[in-house]
Amino acid sequence: MNPLRILFTGVGGQGTLTASSLLAQAALIEGKEAILSEVHGMAQRGGVVESTVMLGGLKSPLISQGEADILVSFEPLEAIRALNKCHSDATIITNITPIVPFTVELGGPSYPDVEKNIEKMRTVFKNVIAINADDLAKEAGTQRAVNVVLLGVLLGTGLVPISPDSMKATIQQRVKPKFIEANLKAFELGFSAV
Repeated sequence: MNPLRILFTGVGGQGTLTASSLLAQAALIEGKEAILSEVHGMAQRGGVVESTVMLGGLKSPLISQGEADILVSFEPLEAIRALNKCHSDATIITNITPIVPFTVELGGPSYPDVEKNIEKMRTVFKNVIAINADDLAKEAGTQRAVNVVLLGVLLGTGLVPISPDSMKATIQQRVKPKFIEANLKAFELGFSAV
């Protein structure tokens, strides 16, 4: 397996850390080496959260500037902030639904135009997947499954050598029983959206 550096980013409370943990666990189920790292922002909910999953025998859990092979962003502004960690051939997967900071609501600077920024991303990166993960999570039955929708998109690209069955098994092992069905549906919706 070729080494793969995957960077997850989002806002606290979106399930960024859960998503990276599920991916690492699915890799371990298949006997693959996986290293997990997480960085919390200033606040658990509302602050920036980053995590990394390294596959394929990489020894360090850290991603330096220009090293990420895949960026999975739960929020479009966080995708923009993390682009410097990606190399030019990286794949960018981003949710298009913004979480508007309270400072904007209090009259601070306006939130950047999502569509314009995604178009700018496409001028730099050849593979940008912009998806409304919030709508797919709602369709699955729970707004809180945005993270699992994005895992579905990630595995649906075929770039990560982890089988959908291993991810489904991980979801069944790690998610609370009453949320398993909705999360499995969220994964399938994300997987088939690519």
